[in-house]
Amino acid sequence: MEHLVKEIHGKVLVLTLNRPDSLNAFSPEMIGGLTKEMKEASKNPDVRAIVLTGAGRAFSAGGDVKTMGSNKPTDVYQHLGRLNDCILAIKAVEKPVIAAVQGFAAGAGFNLALACDLIIAADDSKFALSFSQVGLISDGGGSYFLPRLVGPHLAKQFFFSAEPIPAERLYQLGVVNKVVPLAELNDEVMRHAEILSMGPSQAYGQMKKIIDYSLTSTLEDVLERERMTQIMMVATEDHQEGIQAFKEKRRPQFTGK
Repeated sequence: MEHLVKEIHGKVLVLTLNRPDSLNAFSPEMIGGLTKEMKEASKNPDVRAIVLTGAGRAFSAGGDVKTMGSNKPTDVYQHLGRLNDCILAIKAVEKPVIAAVQGFAAGAGFNLALACDLIIAADDSKFALSFSQVGLISDGGGSYFLPRLVGPHLAKQFFFSAEPIPAERLYQLGVVNKVVPLAELNDEVMRHAEILSMGPSQAYGQMKKIIDYSLTSTLEDVLERERMTQIMMVATEDHQEGIQAFKEKRRPQFTGK
């Protein structure tokens, strides 16, 4: 059975973590495949939005607890190197990436969702930073992503306690973008992804880069980056189409060029 399933729906790439019997716990095949697909999508102009979801009753349980305790430090080091490459590939792809979360997103599975640009979650889903329960620290970028979203004190509470956090609470904190009934999750995520896939792809990609860059930059740096990037944006076909559509009072037909 493939641990990562790839589907194309129009201009939307759907990647499904596919180890449902293990709550989509990570495997080398899954993480390596996800990294590969993100890198290929970044070069494919026909892909203009990406959805990351999980098969069965969970998004992902993160690290595979069944193999913990028997791994050598060198094995862990290599595994986390692969996971780090995957997280960086998600952040580097200049296209919107939506995490569709149902059931549990735990440990590095939670952090994988945090690496995406948007999170849409089922109303019964829960998130947990479960590392402390097995005597570990966070990996997969959670120590970077979460404090920037909720502040260091609340992030420490979530990491220390490992308490399950309902999707609704994370929505109120601004971590989750939207909460919908489980039966509506797939349709809502695809609707949102299709809207994004019809948008100005180059502008979305640059927005993503600048917003992420702003987390570790000064205002002066961001202002200059905006200035230099806008020079490129005004030369795009999408900008001209947007202006023309505004004048003609119609919906723009962006092509990503």
